[in-house]
Amino acid sequence: MKRINTMEQLSAEIGVSRATLSKYFRDPELVRRSTADKITELLETVDYVPNFMARNMRRKHTGLFGVVLPHLNDLFYMALLREIERRTEELDLTVLIQNSRGDPDKEMAAVRSLLSMNAEGAIIAPIGTEQNAAGFKRVSEDLSLVFVDARCPGLESAFSFVGTDNSQSVGQMVDYLRRSGSAPKFLGMPTVNSNSRERELAYWCRMAEVGLTPDVLEVPASSSNWDFETLGYEAVKDLIEKGIDPDTTILCANDRLAIGALRAANEAGLMERTQSGAPRLRIAGHDDHPLSQFTWPAMTTITQDIERIGRAAVECVVRQARDETPEAWQPVEHLFPAQLVIRDSA
Repeated sequence: MKRINTMEQLSAEIGVSRATLSKYFRDPELVRRSTADKITELLETVDYVPNFMARNMRRKHTGLFGVVLPHLNDLFYMALLREIERRTEELDLTVLIQNSRGDPDKEMAAVRSLLSMNAEGAIIAPIGTEQNAAGFKRVSEDLSLVFVDARCPGLESAFSFVGTDNSQSVGQMVDYLRRSGSAPKFLGMPTVNSNSRERELAYWCRMAEVGLTPDVLEVPASSSNWDFETLGYEAVKDLIEKGIDPDTTILCANDRLAIGALRAANEAGLMERTQSGAPRLRIAGHDDHPLSQFTWPAMTTITQDIERIGRAAVECVVRQARDETPEAWQPVEHLFPAQLVIRDSA
């Protein structure tokens, strides 16, 4: 096959104008049927790949949207990304994935990179720092931004947000645990994003509402705040060494903390079943991590409506990017309720 490197070479080879080719690659229905058939037929005889980025630079709607996630090795974020990709495929959009690695500098660099590629908008799962608030404001003048899963500190009411109603989800778990056993202690996560603060506050509020004293466990220092499994393991191991009551109930702020906590409890033999069939030391999580049903014992947790969250985030950012009415740029908040998943760990 003959190698074609530029649009100009291709137009000469096929015998149509460059403008006609540009219309064809944007949408074949924009050119006459006979011309479209001619181009399609001759494209089969040459080696040519359209320059996606160059073509998009000349279009008002590029169809390119970005997703910025804090960690690509977290299965929760991979499940969220799957739903985002499904919705964008339905809308015939292209998604470019960026990994901030929990670093505020990389997070802002990722957003600026999307802007340089003429993306229409970006869905961001922000890390828990106010450092990038001013940068997000500046970039948002040219790039539609929607935050998902966690809020950006300092911009809570300035940008659209899509996520789980932490007050509802944590409150639901507190109610279940206190009714089915001892009142839960709370093992929070480091302040890696707004969920750490929101879930702890939701725990405090619900415990106070039902007349119980909140008991927040200390999170151990760690070299990596995102290494939740190690944090959960170290925290519960330390409690056991100090002589924890075997009938304690621990509510972890996320499932990854709970996975580490379960390992420490299993090593100490505290997850053995009582006559009622439940373990004496009860541990519960939040997020319904894909591995939570395969821990020992299987984890009681909260499942977020990831499908609706992912789809709503896409629809929100597309509307902001393409709807030119003033109302489309007004920040909106979509909070979705979560559901309790009862398994053997609590």
